[in-house]
Parts: sequence; C-alpha cells; structure tokens
Amino acid sequence: MLSHLDEYPIHQSSETMAHVVTSDRNFYDRYYFNGFSKTGDYMFIVGLGCYVNLGVMDAFVLVMHKGQHRVVRASRALEGANRLQPSIGPITLDVVEPLQKIRVTCSPNDFGITMDAMWTGAMPAILEPRHFIREHGRVTFDSSRFAQTGGWNGIITVDGHTFDLTDDVCWGTRDRSWGVRPVGESEPPGIRASDPFSWFWIYTPVRFEDHSILIIVQERSDGSRVMESAERVWHDGRHELLGVPSHKLNYVPGTRYPDGGVVSTRDHRGGGIEMSVEPLLPVYVGIGTGYGYDADWRHGMWQGPLKVEGFHLDTTTPEGKARLFGICDAGARFTYEDERGTHVGYGLFETMAIGPHHQYGFRDMLDGYGS
Repeated sequence: MLSHLDEYPIHQSSETMAHVVTSDRNFYDRYYFNGFSKTGDYMFIVGLGCYVNLGVMDAFVLVMHKGQHRVVRASRALEGANRLQPSIGPITLDVVEPLQKIRVTCSPNDFGITMDAMWTGAMPAILEPRHFIREHGRVTFDSSRFAQTGGWNGIITVDGHTFDLTDDVCWGTRDRSWGVRPVGESEPPGIRASDPFSWFWIYTPVRFEDHSILIIVQERSDGSRVMESAERVWHDGRHELLGVPSHKLNYVPGTRYPDGGVVSTRDHRGGGIEMSVEPLLPVYVGIGTGYGYDADWRHGMWQGPLKVEGFHLDTTTPEGKARLFGICDAGARFTYEDERGTHVGYGLFETMAIGPHHQYGFRDMLDGYGS
C-alpha cells in the first residue's frame, strides 16, 4: 500500500512507508502538546496518534477552564489518511517548519471547542533517553521521544469563551514519541496479572528566559529507577547534563496529587540545582482523552471509519472530584537559584503515582497520602 510518504527518500526498510518494521500491535506514533496561561486561568492539551498495526488514527483537544474539563475527540480509519497532514474529524495538524512550528486547528463542532494556533519552539528539540521495559520476556515499552518547550500564538474557544494566545502569556511544552507501548483494546494480561503494579513518574520540561530544563524520573515502588534524565538546554543549542535527579513532593493529604515540592539534581562534582514547583492548574489528562482510563475510548481503539465525540466533566462537584486520578498534567511555575541569580520559568509538572511507593508511604493501588 502506497502513501504520500513514499514519495520522499526516507525509507528505513524494504517495506513501503505504510508499514513499520515490527508487527507488534502496540506500535504507535504520536504528537502531544500543551499550553497554559502563566496566571493559571486555563490549560489545554492536544494529542494525535497513528496506530499503524491497528489501522487507526485518533486525536483529542482538552481544555480546562473554571473547573470544567472539556474534550473533543475523534477517531478514523488510518487507510487513506494523509500522514503528512494528519486530520481526523475537526482536528488537523500542519507541520509548518519541522522541529519548530506546528499549526493546530480544531474546526467548529458540536462540543464547544475550537482552535487555530501556531506552536513555536523556544529551544531546539532534544531526543530523550530511550524508554524500555521488558516484563516476563515481552517488551511492553520500547519508545523514543523528543521534547521541546515553546509558546503559542492564535486563539482557542471553549464553551463560548475565546482566549487570545500569545507567546508572552501562553507557554507550553510538546513531545513526539514513537515505538511500542500498550495501546488499543485491552489485552489479556496473562502471567503479568499476578505482578504487583507500581508506576511512579515525574516529568518536568520547563522554559526559562534563555534556557530550558528537562527532568524525567520513573521509579519502582522501592525507588529504584526505570529511567532518569536531567538536562539543561540553552536556547542557542548548548547542552548541559545536570546529574542525577531527586524529588521531595508535597502530596495533599488523602490524595495522590502533589500541590508542590522540590525537584533537584546532583552531579559528580557535588553541583546541581534545586528547583521548587508551584502547580498552577492540574489537568487529569487521562480522563476522556484515550490514555486507557475509559473502557469505551482508548488510543488506537477501533471506533469505525470516522467517529467524533465530546466529553465533559465538572470537576467542581463531589462526583467530578471523585474521578480525578492517574496521570496529572499541570502548568506550573518553577524557581531555582545559581551563581547568575534567581530563575523563574514555566513548564509542565507531570506526575503519576499508581501502586505502592515507599518514599511517600503509598501501600496499595490508590490509597491517599497519609492514609
């Protein structure tokens, strides 16, 4: 099967570009963006993914404003799609300048969200460490990802309210990842059903005036690391490794939501940074978007030739608050000091704590802090 991609000299195997080298059903290729006001008034998240071995392409736009978690999501058959300008229902991505400028549009629909905005990177996109996990002989994660901080120019409308997005007030982060991770309809767990599940994750790509800092931590329940990285990237392209990251988060009692804390690094010379975190607006990105929490809508799940839906959760109600769990993406203010002075930046504070974790006293799947 030929596609638009086959016109370009970019082949990596004897297959056409419609096919990937692995036949693993869980192969994916995905965009992720977020944007937020520095005052914490709103935050939006955009995702678009291709699931080549499942024959699906899907996307979502999520906006959080005044406690209202609203999503428009769309899914289509991958066959016949133009992967150079992916479009699913109302949501379209245009690569204006690779690794630097991406236009995101969400045309008028029945679910109250529209968007026409340009992402512009503030730093060179950087490749993060490979994410690899093997369980009982099967590779469950094997993915590459590049990341970038930046800002937005354009407009986004939610429930009749229009926000003007400009780079001086609306910053954000984005990534592109591809490889193998669990997607599509749930598979029988087999031998893994008896394994105790634990996933502790901190991800903080942060934009400062003339540099960005990107820190990743994934730990098992005992604190041993699955992956870690800490890097400072100057916006002129210089890179600096910051050493081993550590963390001391402040969890709200009875929950797994950290309302602040400190993320630190230490290098072999005893140097490093200590970065305080002040979340501005928490957004539980897994709800209604396809990250696996909803039985009827998962990334890569077959929904038919084309399907467009809306999702709304009022998080100001007791019922809405009860549904807030899992991975949390918060726009946040970050502060640290060094010999040059005090640095204040804005970026993503992404956290997830599911299962036991000894440092914070979590004992089972979802018990709250201090419970």
